[in-house]
Amino acid sequence: MATNIDLNGFDESAWHPETLGVRAGNQMTAFGENSEALFLNSSFRFKSAAQAAARFGGTEPGNIYSRFTNPTVTMFQDKLAALEGAEQCVATSSGMSAILACVMGLCSAGDHIVASRSIFGTSVQLFSNILKRWGLEVTFVSLTDLKEWQGAITPKTKLFFVETPSNPLTEVCDISALAKIAHEANALLVVDNCFCTPAIQLPLKLGADIIIHSATKYIDGQGRCLGGAVLGSKVHMEPVYGFLRTAGVTMSAFNAWVFLKGLETLFIRMEAHAKNALVLATWLEAQPQVGRVFYPGLQSHPQHALAMQQQTSGGGIVSFEVKPKAGQTAQEAAWAIIDATKLISITANLGDAKSTITHPATTTHSRVTAEARAAAGITDGLVRIAVGLEHVEDLKADLALLSK
Repeated sequence: MATNIDLNGFDESAWHPETLGVRAGNQMTAFGENSEALFLNSSFRFKSAAQAAARFGGTEPGNIYSRFTNPTVTMFQDKLAALEGAEQCVATSSGMSAILACVMGLCSAGDHIVASRSIFGTSVQLFSNILKRWGLEVTFVSLTDLKEWQGAITPKTKLFFVETPSNPLTEVCDISALAKIAHEANALLVVDNCFCTPAIQLPLKLGADIIIHSATKYIDGQGRCLGGAVLGSKVHMEPVYGFLRTAGVTMSAFNAWVFLKGLETLFIRMEAHAKNALVLATWLEAQPQVGRVFYPGLQSHPQHALAMQQQTSGGGIVSFEVKPKAGQTAQEAAWAIIDATKLISITANLGDAKSTITHPATTTHSRVTAEARAAAGITDGLVRIAVGLEHVEDLKADLALLSK
C-alpha cells in the first residue's frame, strides 16, 4: 500500500520550489523504493463488494481503474499541483486534450470564450472549428490590448484563454489585469503556461483561475512522451475530472512516470534554457540577415518590463524574422536558414534538451488562414528556435548563414 512520506520531519508546505520538484507528491510502497513506482496495471482489486461500491461511489478514496485513477499518475498530478500552487491537477493524454477537457468540463453549448489570437495553431483550430460546431462561440482578440478583451465580453462569456508568452512571437500579457477584467465579467481566466512552466511563472499567484500544460514540452524535457495537465481549484477541477473520467483523455502511467522524472530537473533545465536563449537572442539581433528578434528577455521586446515582473527569466523560446536577399521571397529566406542547419533539429516540437527550429507559417500555424496568421503577426519570414542545452557557441555556428 502506497503512503505519503514525511521526510526528516519537514512540512511540505514550507519547502522551496526546487525541493517540491524533487520530493512533492512522492509515495512509496512497502518495498521502500526511492524512485517512484510505475504502475502499469489497468484495474485494482477490492477487499469486498462493499469496498468496490464505496470506491465507485466516492465515499472511500482509492484507485479504481487506470482510466481515471492510477498511483503513478496521481503522484505526477500532486507534484505538479504543488509546484503551481494549485489545489488539484488533472493529467491528460496531451496538451491539446488538456484544453479540450478544460473547455468540455466547464462550458456548455451557447457559452462564449474570448481567446487570444496569438496562440498555438492547433488551439486556434480547436476553438474556431471543432468546438464551434458543438455550439461554443469564440472571439479572438489581441493578447496585449486589454480594451479588446473588455469589448469582446458578452453575457454568455465563460472563459478567457491565453498563452503568455505566446507561440511563436513570445508576446506577454498582463495576467493580473486580464484576470480582473475576466472576474468582473464572472468569467474564468485560463493561462497556458507551457513556455514558462512553474519554474519561471506562477499564473495562479497573479490572479489566473486555471493553468494548462503540455507536459510534452519542458516538463518532459527530452522529447519522449505526450501528456497534458489542467490545474486549479477543486471546484473548477471537479467537472474537468468528470469529463476525463467519462471521455478517457487519460495520461498513461508510463508517461506520468517519465514526467515525474522530468519535474525533478525542471528548475535547473529551465535556468539553462533561458541562459542560452538570452545569449542567442542577443547575438541574433546583431546579425545582418535578421530583421527583428522576439524574446522577452531582450530590452527591445515590447513587453520586456512586464515579462520581468511576471517571470523569473525570458524562457527558452526565441523567434526572429529573416531578411530576404535579392530575388528571394520571405519564405525562401527563412527556409534557407533552416535547411542550412546541421546541429539544430528541424522539428516543430519544443522544450527538448536538443535545440529545435521550425517555420511557423508552414508548420505549427499552417492550418490557420493567411488572414489569421497576418493578424497574429506570423510572417513568412518568421523562424522559431526552442533553445536547448547545447553549448551556445555551437548554436551560433549552426546559424552562421545569418551573418553572411
